[in-house]
Order: sequence, then structure tokens, then C-alpha cells
Amino acid sequence: MKTLYTEEKLAADAYKAVLFRQKQSLPYDAKVTYAKNRAWEFYDSVENCHVSVGGLDSITLLLFLRSIGIDVPAISVSSLEDKSIQAVHKQLGVIPLSPIKSKVAVLREFGYPVLSKEKANKIALLQHPTEKNRTVRHAIITGETGAYGGNRKSSKMRLPQKWLALFGGADPEGAALGYKAAPFLVSDKCCYYLKEKPCNDYAKEHKSDPYLGLMASEGGRREKSLTINGCNYYGKGTTRSAPFAIFSRQDLLQLAIDLHAPVPEIYGEIVRDDDGTLRTTGAQRTGCAMCGFGIHLEKRPHRFDRLKDKNPKEWEFWMYEMGWGAVLDYIGVSWEDAPWH
Repeated sequence: MKTLYTEEKLAADAYKAVLFRQKQSLPYDAKVTYAKNRAWEFYDSVENCHVSVGGLDSITLLLFLRSIGIDVPAISVSSLEDKSIQAVHKQLGVIPLSPIKSKVAVLREFGYPVLSKEKANKIALLQHPTEKNRTVRHAIITGETGAYGGNRKSSKMRLPQKWLALFGGADPEGAALGYKAAPFLVSDKCCYYLKEKPCNDYAKEHKSDPYLGLMASEGGRREKSLTINGCNYYGKGTTRSAPFAIFSRQDLLQLAIDLHAPVPEIYGEIVRDDDGTLRTTGAQRTGCAMCGFGIHLEKRPHRFDRLKDKNPKEWEFWMYEMGWGAVLDYIGVSWEDAPWH
């Protein structure tokens, strides 16, 4: 029987990862040159292309492409972004797109985006058990992949114990082990309906492939995909370019400075600490107001705290009317008090 991951594929992926890490260790100027070469390579390889723009990373990408002579359309579901990001999009001539479903509709229909996309996907599978996904659910609970997955144990498929204890009980096997079942649904589908599908529809309509401001240093699914597939990927269903794939956060902020990129107000300013480290004085990362991916890793004031300070009415809507407060309570994230004031 064929295994999901053969020894040959694992070895090939490991080798690709070594080469990718080597590129990540290049000096800043070499990385910028590498990004320029990859960007032009992609431009010359596809029929049409565009830039998918969101926050500071992709704003910097748009300006970088323009600085090297690649002037292509820029698109964004700008209405999901902070007002200050929307203002920069308008200033740069970004084409606004509309989400397929509203934020409220996505939450009510599919569930809350918490922890990370990868973990949310696993929890969603546990919350929707079927005979078809039984093997995958078993791997999420136990780490045992079975013959189809190479008969591996303690695989990365297993949800961390901390989250199994809170969410694993939605699955019959997890319930038998004494795990809890959350009183709410979890989903990774928000980005698809709010951002990905509108951008994919634009791409299909215009027969265009995207430049994306992704960096492997962000971790998660992005790191895995970029490490294996590299900056430019030409697949059957997906063709994309991520010229900044090998960049660190420091590289990105330095390039934003070099390009005199307009920094949206939500980020504050780009400053250099005494040890030479660059950072933004405001938000480090941005996204939809109701997104909970990574919230458990943030120090306070976290994104929901900042929303409370900036727009108390919107904060009350999400926390009380839409139930985000109860979700944060369940995963152990404080939100009602304001100890930083």
C-alpha cells in the first residue's frame, strides 16, 4: 500500500528545507537581490499577474515590485482591514474587492477562528466526525497515522495535549479519554470566504496569478509551504510568487524603511531599539477585527484590547453579542480587565 509520506519524499523535503534555511541566513542585501530575481522570474513565467495586498508586509511588497519595474494591479478586500490600512490602500491605488460572506455570517455558520489555521482545521474535523474522516480524527487524537500515513506515531498530526483537553471531547474517541467538548464551533474557513475566495475569483476572471507578501519566518502553514515549495510555485491548482519567503521580520521592516513605505497608523512607527532591533511601536501584526488566530500568544494589550480602546462599540459587539468573550474565557485569554491603563 502506498503511504502518504514515503521515505523518499521525506528525504527530499528535508533537503529542500536545508537549502531554504541557507537562503534565510543570507545577508539583507543578498536577500533583496534574491527577491528581485524571483519576482522577475515569476513575471516572465506567467500570462498575467497581480499583487494581493493587506497589511504592512504586502504594502511593502507592492512598493518593492514597483521599485524594480514590475507595475501590476493590486487587489484587496480592504473593508476587512483597519481604517488606517484602508487609507494607504486608497493612496496606492489598490483595487477593492468584496467578501463572499460577512464576518457575522461566517462566525455563525462555521465557527470561531482560534489558535491557528492548522489547529482550527483539526478541531473542526473533531467537531464534525464522519466515517470518511475517522482515520484523520484518530491521528489528531493519538498521533497514530495508520498504514495510510506510514504507520507513524507521535506525528505532527496530533493536536497538542493542552488543546485536546479542551476540544478533543467533540470526537467520540476523545470523549472516551475524558476530554472536554467546547460549547462553540471552531473553524479555519474565515479567510477563505472573507479574503481568499474573492481574490481567487479575481484571479480566475483576469487569468492572473498573485504575488503574495508571505514569509516563512511567520511560522505555521506558511513556513511549511514556503520551505518546501520555495518563493515561486507553479502547481496544477495554484501558481503564486512569494518574493519575501526567505525574509525575516527585520528584513521586511528594513525594506519598508528603504522604500519609504507609508506605514498605516495602526502600526505606529518603525523604530530601532538600542540593540539594533527594528519594531513597530503599535500593532506588530494586523488582521480582521474578529480574528482569533494567535491571540493566545499575544501579550496584553492584545488585539481585542486595542480594539476596545479604538472602537468600544465594535468591541462590545464582538465580545458580547457575537460571543468572542466566552471563547476567550474558554481558551484562557483575559479580555474584560484593562491592567495596562
